[in-house]
Amino acid sequence: MRAPEQNAGLLDEFSDALWLEDGLSRNTLDSYRNDLQLFSEWLRKQNQDNSVLTDATHSDLLDFLASRVSAKMKASTTSRELSSLKRFYRFLLRQGKITTDPSLNIDTPKLQRSLPDSLTEAEVELLLSAPDLKHPLGLRDRAMLEVLYASGLRVSELINLRYSQVSMDMGVLRVMGKGRKERLAPLGEESLEWLSRYTKEARPALLNGIVTDTIFVTTRGAAMTRQAFWYLIKRYAQLVGNHKPLSPHTLRHAFATHLLNHGADLRVVQLLLGHADISTTQIYTHIARERLKQLHTKHHPRG
Repeated sequence: MRAPEQNAGLLDEFSDALWLEDGLSRNTLDSYRNDLQLFSEWLRKQNQDNSVLTDATHSDLLDFLASRVSAKMKASTTSRELSSLKRFYRFLLRQGKITTDPSLNIDTPKLQRSLPDSLTEAEVELLLSAPDLKHPLGLRDRAMLEVLYASGLRVSELINLRYSQVSMDMGVLRVMGKGRKERLAPLGEESLEWLSRYTKEARPALLNGIVTDTIFVTTRGAAMTRQAFWYLIKRYAQLVGNHKPLSPHTLRHAFATHLLNHGADLRVVQLLLGHADISTTQIYTHIARERLKQLHTKHHPRG
């Protein structure tokens, strides 16, 4: 079997294992595969089309990473690529396909994690009010934005939300997050009202007789794509004059930031966001520190 075919087979096995063991999303699996495919192509060019991934050495990995740095790739990109390589070669070692892990003793650089761009509470209110409620699509968009901001869902979790996951009586969502970890996300009265109104007034018109359990649907009766929803957020932001560099998770970050500003504990925010590790949530710690300083200044006699 030729090297490219062997490499493709190895990547298929690795992707299948990630999906079966960790339940990773298609987007995450594609990210791993793209990183490894990049290394595979680099390796092929270095070795005249005759190099299998199982033959890669410690020096090969170092040279590849050096080439990425020379190409002026972001540190976060090379760090992610190294992470993909480490996980791939640990898999090959467990499967007995290699006897030595070439990624050992290659340290992942410590990256400074900056706080994601967020919105003020006033900016969120403006964004939420942007959809035109005279049309079913506008009512759907308002309900989606309200649910996203109230619950801190990931965009992928929002667009795939089903009625079987919602308890209107209890006001909570049952969400299956990364790694197939389940969590409960509160909705709050405001977003519940908008969700109920969308369900009664707009969704039947959009479905036009189509039967589906997916909550937020397009005029074709299908779930919205992440890209389409991201386009909506950008369009509504521009409509209300917000020209900040937003990301697909802007309202999720606003959810976490505003919770902390109003006194929520970091561990609670971790649970609500569905972060497996508190270290992921700790990008928000400086918000909590600033709030504590403000409280101290305001209420302590020596403040």
